[in-house]
Amino acid sequence: MIIMKNKFLFIAVFAISVLHLKAQEITIPQIGSRAPSFSAISTQGLIVFPEDFGSKWKILFSHPKDFTPVCSSELLELAYEQEFFYDSDVELVVMSVDLISQHYSWKYALEEVRYKDREPVQINFPIISDNDHKISKLYGMIHTEEDFSQNIRGVFIIDPDNYIRSIQYYPNEVGRNIEEIKRMLMALKETHANKNLVTPANWHKGDDVIVPVLSREEKEKLDTPESELYKLTWFMVFRRQ
Repeated sequence: MIIMKNKFLFIAVFAISVLHLKAQEITIPQIGSRAPSFSAISTQGLIVFPEDFGSKWKILFSHPKDFTPVCSSELLELAYEQEFFYDSDVELVVMSVDLISQHYSWKYALEEVRYKDREPVQINFPIISDNDHKISKLYGMIHTEEDFSQNIRGVFIIDPDNYIRSIQYYPNEVGRNIEEIKRMLMALKETHANKNLVTPANWHKGDDVIVPVLSREEKEKLDTPESELYKLTWFMVFRRQ
């Protein structure tokens, strides 16, 4: 009896240790860090990410499982907006832990759906298989407290130099807002092009931007008729677009 109790105790301690080690192995990349590189099979063949997409902006979307209704609605919305992203020099990449054969089935099924009274749409972006959870671990996308077999619903926006510029996580119950992702992308592109610009709350492309640091010449011309800068208060200076 003592031997059996010791055996069960050993198994329990070993299982807890394994879970602890798994949790320790999974780290979340930081904003401003280089996007972890990986190779994986997708619905468009082998992909080496992010290197295969050169100096373009990239957005990596993760999904816990294929054929889930919330994720399916998101893929359809992405497909309806994919021309906007491509015209903005942005590559879309979607991934989940399911097998590539299931990805094909999901893609073909979605391409037959009339979503919100719109015509069926082709999905032209790759869907990556992360069946071994390698990518999920690289990007910290595992629910360590819930399920090691599913990744979380993340969005990583990566700049042309392959640095992570934005990380967003969403619960399984709430669909992602594609318009907000587009807004975030446009704001990042605006500030990436000019390091001395930041965007205010609710900013959309074409809105005025904030200038955090003024040159001596800009300070002298501030609020004059010829200046494109104006001050709301001493710590909030805007530039007209």
